[in-house]
Amino acid sequence: MTTPRPRWLTFDCYGTLIQWDEGLLDCVRQLLARKGNPALDADRFIEIYDRHEHRLEQTPPHHSFADISRQSMALTLEELGLPCEPDDAESLIRRIGQMPPFPEVPETLKWLKAQGFKLCIVSNTDDDIIKGNVAQLGGHIDRVITAQQAQAYKPDHRLFRHAHEQLDVDLDEVLHICASPHLDLTVARDLGFRCVWIDRGTRRRPLPDYTPDATLTNLAQVPDYIRGKGWANE
Repeated sequence: MTTPRPRWLTFDCYGTLIQWDEGLLDCVRQLLARKGNPALDADRFIEIYDRHEHRLEQTPPHHSFADISRQSMALTLEELGLPCEPDDAESLIRRIGQMPPFPEVPETLKWLKAQGFKLCIVSNTDDDIIKGNVAQLGGHIDRVITAQQAQAYKPDHRLFRHAHEQLDVDLDEVLHICASPHLDLTVARDLGFRCVWIDRGTRRRPLPDYTPDATLTNLAQVPDYIRGKGWANE
């Protein structure tokens, strides 16, 4: 039985389209070197930073991603016993918008556009931060929906509900493509929209109580998935 062809493909940005882990790790290593602690485990730093960031994102009232990044940086450095300087967080915020796409992403997005799909990013960020990333995606993105616009961060359902309202789609008219199990797959499970998980071999693990519609290793496999579903116009 052929499932309905989606009108919109929505994407998580960081880790799915944009090289988030690679860029963040490099940024943290540079930060630790500046502070004279190059031997400190960058992965441990990121683990602590993520814990603070995710807690702050779900703590009302809503704050911009930039402000949360500043608070998370200060709390992480304090926890590690390192001094906090004003440019520590600002250098990270600047770096996020400069992070490049994965090599296969622009051509895949181009192919999807040629197939007649509308493409939208749904991301836990601010409009000003993500615009540098979107500018590197070849002009193929039709809409960008951010946490700033929705005043809510994933896995809060409000961000996806806002995105679907803005796109004027029912759940069977959208397919979400993401790399984050606990931010994106959680909402796909709860709200019931179709979802493809991009498992790039990171430390992220699938949810124990949810199976996505497909699991792929990178975006270059999406065209074959689309063909296999009978949705291609070739």
